[in-house]
Amino acid sequence: MLLAINWLKDYVDIDVDSRELADKLTDSGSHVESIVNRAEGLSGLVTGKILEINPHPNADKLVICKIDTGFMEETIVTGAPNVAEGQVVIVAKVGAKLPGGMEIKPTDFRGVTSYGMLCSLGELGFENSVIPKEYRDGIFVFDEGTEVGQDVIKLLGLDGDVLDIEITPNRPDCLSVVGMAREAKAALKKDLKDPSIEIKSEEGQISDYLKNVTIESDKCKRYYSRVLKDVKIGPSPQWMQNNLMAAGVRPINNMVDITNYVMLELGIPMHAFDLADLRGREIIVKDAKDGEEFTSLDGQVRKLNSDDLVIADGEGTIGIAGVMGGLDSEVKESTEVVVLEGANFSGPSIRHTSKRLGLRTEASSRFEKGLDPELARFAVERACKLAEEIGAAKVVAGHYDVYEDQVEEKFITLRVDRCQKLLGVDISKEKMIEYLAALDLEVEDQGDKLVCKVPSFRNDLNIEADLIEEVGRLYGLNNIKPTEIYTTMTRGSKPHFMEVSSKVKEALKAFGYNEILTYSFISPRTYDRLMIPEKDPRRDNVKILNPLGEEFSVMRTTLLGNILDVISRNQNRNIEAMKAYEIGNTFSKKLDKDKIPTEGLKLVMALYGKEDFYYFKESLEKALRAVGIHDFSFKRETENTIYHPGRCANIYIGEDFLGTFGEIHPQVMKNFEIKGRTVAGEFDFELIVKNSKDKITFKPLPKFPTSDRDLAIIVDEAVMVSEIKDLAVKNAGDLLESFQVFDIYTGSQIDPGKKSIAFNLKFRSYERTLTDKEVNEKMEKIVQALESELNATLRD
Repeated sequence: MLLAINWLKDYVDIDVDSRELADKLTDSGSHVESIVNRAEGLSGLVTGKILEINPHPNADKLVICKIDTGFMEETIVTGAPNVAEGQVVIVAKVGAKLPGGMEIKPTDFRGVTSYGMLCSLGELGFENSVIPKEYRDGIFVFDEGTEVGQDVIKLLGLDGDVLDIEITPNRPDCLSVVGMAREAKAALKKDLKDPSIEIKSEEGQISDYLKNVTIESDKCKRYYSRVLKDVKIGPSPQWMQNNLMAAGVRPINNMVDITNYVMLELGIPMHAFDLADLRGREIIVKDAKDGEEFTSLDGQVRKLNSDDLVIADGEGTIGIAGVMGGLDSEVKESTEVVVLEGANFSGPSIRHTSKRLGLRTEASSRFEKGLDPELARFAVERACKLAEEIGAAKVVAGHYDVYEDQVEEKFITLRVDRCQKLLGVDISKEKMIEYLAALDLEVEDQGDKLVCKVPSFRNDLNIEADLIEEVGRLYGLNNIKPTEIYTTMTRGSKPHFMEVSSKVKEALKAFGYNEILTYSFISPRTYDRLMIPEKDPRRDNVKILNPLGEEFSVMRTTLLGNILDVISRNQNRNIEAMKAYEIGNTFSKKLDKDKIPTEGLKLVMALYGKEDFYYFKESLEKALRAVGIHDFSFKRETENTIYHPGRCANIYIGEDFLGTFGEIHPQVMKNFEIKGRTVAGEFDFELIVKNSKDKITFKPLPKFPTSDRDLAIIVDEAVMVSEIKDLAVKNAGDLLESFQVFDIYTGSQIDPGKKSIAFNLKFRSYERTLTDKEVNEKMEKIVQALESELNATLRD
């Protein structure tokens, strides 16, 4: 927000320089980002009156002006297209300086010497966006009757600095000059001069002009309206234009400028309607109709729906409430009677409409933050006062005020000792009262506590901690010294799922995996690229109402598409190998108790390059063991269309399905523009958390040796190693310490459809040294089970 210090001085007696004011505002919680010196580099600028204009004898596009500067007459050559005799303009005399270090010197223009320069606002450093349209392409012209010889820097208000202040979303009251004046008043310990709303004279009755105002929607809390007659459309006075331009707003005409001025001054947007365009001479605030079309002030046709709030007359919509008025009812040069609107609309409703229409305005940005309904009346009365003051119109007596659910008074209790303990400073009760009163709170002293009545414009103050923060910021956060914490210390710890997540990440990092973070929203085409079947539940996704584009239009139900996109990008950038993982949410249409789509936590992993399927499998096993999960098993998977049918497996924890992993199907790799074998998998991280164990049981090192046996068997190619291991464990009992495959062979020495598997068995007892007889008995039992259940034969 741009805050002109000259404007601020209308309400607070500022007796410090700009730097000290900025420091005090920042120390009290209003962050000043920069101080803009608008007069920097400017000097020697005065007002001058054009007495005579003659054509240049040697240049068609130049004219020779005689200028009265109040001290003497000057001859100035100019090419400005809008010069006319009698105008009072900006004159840069010889010796004057302009932005960028330019110094005015006598200059010869084709045989005629110019002793100065006629200036535009742009040449004085004004942004093009704030210059009145009629002066964009030429020199600036002051109001008729402006005294010549005046200092232009003071006349245009350039002698006062402008503060650029960051306003937090919870303080919409500070999006105004008066709001910041309250902050300056509290910081400087000064008094506040409220804007005047005293109207000297009123004529007629409002009912003679505007018949009625009604509210038919709960999205509007209050609507206050008055009427101005005998309107004379013209430029606003220079002081008003100066304040508007300093705040970044372009002056347009006196009536529009008044509404903009009040919006910047008080923080509540206003609107002015031409009464001649109000059909039926009534105003109705209501919800729009679905599919209704409306032409806004910017000339664009907007399609509305029933979620939008509109202002209507007796026949149709004339404005999108809180966003933008209509083209047909705007104030024009022919306007004679104006209806002023001061309203309070629902913040969420305005934000929804503004976002859906892609139409963000000064009005919508304020309304969407939630404004004080009490401001509606004050703003309209202030606009009437200004219209009367500058002679733009006469005020009609009477008003319409539709305000049923009035704001209830809010009281918050502040415990003195609680405030002192939380801030760690022994602030006296008297000081607390002083600080709170400086912020316009009415404070009742009840001994050890203060009962505070909160002003309606401070909707950010709701609980005791808010008041403690107010006391702290006015005391000065820099003045609070470090102290011992008064509360009993407690041991902080991470939630269980965070502990599990950290352990899994550490295990995968040890195997060379890098963590990635990807967007939660994806393109619907992702499911086609993954070759997920049409009726697969993963295609039933949550659609985003207002997406950034088709590529980000649905919430993901799987993380596989995201990580394969990352793989593809890395390969395209000539990264030869990569191992990556992500722990992230997926989203389901199933609603929780708050009617919000449910989320599920998933772990996705992928690799390409030197490592293969078995490295991936080992990585996954290590990650599970790192969180105390050992009861997992693998089964071959051939039906999953994302993976290669012969190089894919499901993993289970006990009987629960954890996920699927394997080499990505060649067609899926082609869809993602991936080259070379890529292994990936997605797993239910919530199941991992559920089965994790944070207690580790240690066993003493064994005192007795192992007895090793190697065994090679021939089985059908369809038999999985896990089946062989399960039979070995089942028949060996507790004596089998480990089962390790060290060779798998298929080839000319094996019958077609068969494979040879060689594995090592380690037997050990923790109580004694095993005899050969005991081990041989277990081996015979294992071999018999393999022969009978898997049709295995011993290999010679």
